[in-house]
Amino acid sequence: MDLLRGEYQALGKRKLTEETCRKFGYHVARMSGDVVQVADYKRDGKVVAQKVRTADKRFKMLGDAGAAGFFGQHLCNTSNHSKMLVITEGEIDCMSVSQVLNHKWAVVSLNGGASSAVRTFRKEAEFLERFDKVVLMFDQDEAGREAVEKVAPTLRPGQAYIANCPAKDANEALVQGKHADLVKAVWDASEYRPDGIIDASTLWDEVTKVEVYDQHPYPWEGLNEMTHGLRKGELVTITSGSGMGKSSVVRELLYDLLQHGFKCGALFLEEPVKRTILGLMGVHANKPLHLHGYEVDEQTMRDAFDATAGTGNLLLYDHFGSSQIDDLLAKIVYLCQQGCDYIVLDHVSMVVSGIGEGDERRMIDNLMTKLRTIVSRFGCGMIVVSHLKRPEGIAHEEGGRTTLGQLRGSAAIAQLSDMCLSLERNQQADDPELRNRTCVRVLKSRYLGITGPACTLTYNLQTGRLSEVLEDHRNTDPTTPTPSSLNGVDLEAIPF
Repeated sequence: MDLLRGEYQALGKRKLTEETCRKFGYHVARMSGDVVQVADYKRDGKVVAQKVRTADKRFKMLGDAGAAGFFGQHLCNTSNHSKMLVITEGEIDCMSVSQVLNHKWAVVSLNGGASSAVRTFRKEAEFLERFDKVVLMFDQDEAGREAVEKVAPTLRPGQAYIANCPAKDANEALVQGKHADLVKAVWDASEYRPDGIIDASTLWDEVTKVEVYDQHPYPWEGLNEMTHGLRKGELVTITSGSGMGKSSVVRELLYDLLQHGFKCGALFLEEPVKRTILGLMGVHANKPLHLHGYEVDEQTMRDAFDATAGTGNLLLYDHFGSSQIDDLLAKIVYLCQQGCDYIVLDHVSMVVSGIGEGDERRMIDNLMTKLRTIVSRFGCGMIVVSHLKRPEGIAHEEGGRTTLGQLRGSAAIAQLSDMCLSLERNQQADDPELRNRTCVRVLKSRYLGITGPACTLTYNLQTGRLSEVLEDHRNTDPTTPTPSSLNGVDLEAIPF
């Protein structure tokens, strides 16, 4: 088909003058008896292609479409045009911006809308390289934003700038009389930076803002002294050898949170929900209600239920055994969406049980990364239980000291946790009282950076409760300084 010839005229509905249309080569013609608008694409002073727009907003390219670059590119040949280039999505928007800038700056548009952005930028890379500053003023919709994110990185560093159009697109701003706002949007365009890159000089207000941490003390004084308590927005990992009381510690923490009005979600993968509830009720009643044959009166049971499961602040995951990671993560996200302040997951190893060692490490890496993301996204606190690998030398069950390197499955557990606590107990001790004593050791504390033994807990067989041994157990460990002098830091001087 031959190229179309028409006449230049003002586009009243678009608020574009005849002068603007003539300058850019945008005219009105007839095609197959219908009135159409025609945008000329020129190379070396000659029209090489035309983009035809019908009344019902259908588009067609005539001529050599492969030779078409940016619309208006043939006008970018003055000295000013080496300083700044503005790029819009469509021809009408291109002429709108140029008109409000009094045609003093280079303005072009894509030849095929947002979908042609990457193709046109690559094809015209040499042309774009001429400019010190390229301002992208694409439409304020999802397609426009996606196109900006795709083409901005193709420009050299410091060249791309993003303009926030004061309306859906540039022509709509012109029609609404927002001439000054449109000009301001061009000159106020911000330099493009990939997501996550921030100019540190802009962060004065942020760094001088007083942070208020949502903290809640642990039930045990020594642990609070070492850690300053639980904090929302942090991931705490609790670990130990087999049968050392991890679940008992977690139940004490969960009960304490419920008593202070926090909404909690709990996923105990090694026990049915009835066992979880009975365990919490037993903490309240000071009786091991979960033991078979243990009987108390109905009122005691009712009071214990109302104080724990009956508060309305506890959501449980009704599942026994391992679970698919994605399914489990979806449940945790749901708990966060329901307003849970703290989430308990007992335990990580159960999630990936029954798979090979290599796959286990990879899956735990993936799980911990996503748990860390959930904590950051929702600002909840999370308490995760993990197992340990068997150490060389003294076994954990015989009082062997724990280290971060002994966490089972993946280094990501230690790396992504804000706090790591371990439980140490000598189950083989001759003294039955010592067999019931557990040392809580801080292996990692991102908040204070102080590690070491924090407190000693003793388990009461009659009540099923854990309580803190008040004497300073740390003096029995001559290789570790007491927390009051750890690393030369006076803990009393640190503001809670």
